[in-house]
Amino acid sequence: MANNKSKQTVAIDGYERFNQVSRPTNALFSLIFILLGFICIVPVIFVAVISLSSNASIQQVGYRFMPAEWALDAYEYLWIERSSIGDAFFVSVFVTVVGTIIGLILNSTMGYVLSRRSFALRKFFTILIFIPMLFSGGLVGSYLINTRVLMLGNTYWALILPIAVSSFYIIIMRTFFQTTIPDSIIESAKIDGATQLYIYLKIVIAISLPAFATIGLFLSFAYWNDWFSALLYIQSTHQHMYPLQYVLISIERNMEYLTRNAQFMTPDGQASRLPAESTRMAIVMLVVIPIAMSYPYFQKYFISGLTIGAVKG
Repeated sequence: MANNKSKQTVAIDGYERFNQVSRPTNALFSLIFILLGFICIVPVIFVAVISLSSNASIQQVGYRFMPAEWALDAYEYLWIERSSIGDAFFVSVFVTVVGTIIGLILNSTMGYVLSRRSFALRKFFTILIFIPMLFSGGLVGSYLINTRVLMLGNTYWALILPIAVSSFYIIIMRTFFQTTIPDSIIESAKIDGATQLYIYLKIVIAISLPAFATIGLFLSFAYWNDWFSALLYIQSTHQHMYPLQYVLISIERNMEYLTRNAQFMTPDGQASRLPAESTRMAIVMLVVIPIAMSYPYFQKYFISGLTIGAVKG
């Protein structure tokens, strides 16, 4: 018995040796990750500095981390448009929240159904979902369906439904359910009298929070950064439905038009002194900061191994 214990201890020590990292290696990895983090944060800082630079400073010395003159001209210009920007901000928040919730429901339920081997039409619907990943109906086809068949034009649904479901998201959810949720958990719940809806709401969602957080993050980014749907489906008579991205892009285009045609727009060329470059960077900051603040909420759910120990015996 003593010899067996000693051999087992030696074997465990041998396995643990491969899992250990020496201090020099640990320091090297730490430096690499610090460098990568610095590379990721530097562009954001650079954009923020440019947004706080004066128009004259950018014209004289270009883009620099330390501009010749600091100014809030870009943010003051955006403050003038605060009414339209504020309305568009709430539209984007509404579309992002509602669209993310609807997208999670649709993608996860379809992925869960396809992950169950007992579903008779599992192979048929899997092939059906793979087809849009290889062939698309095109922009004209989707536009006609959304406007002529579904009558989504000039409605908030036009900003939500076209992005809500994706074959890629469904495949991710299906794969996660297949590899993470053991069939024994589902069978045990069925034996206890649980329905499929109860199993999905009380068991599947609780176990699959990392997958929901990942898809939710993708959906949030897609909705928040979307402006093309408004360009297609929202007419100028419904400007109160424009999302933030579309309004900011319109402001940027208008400013570029004024600066390029300053000599024709005003006699003294005042339009050429508009803070076009700094305003462009200020728009980037307005877009990045809100969605970046939502990332920590999803980050805490990126956990692996939630089903470890869920099945005993």
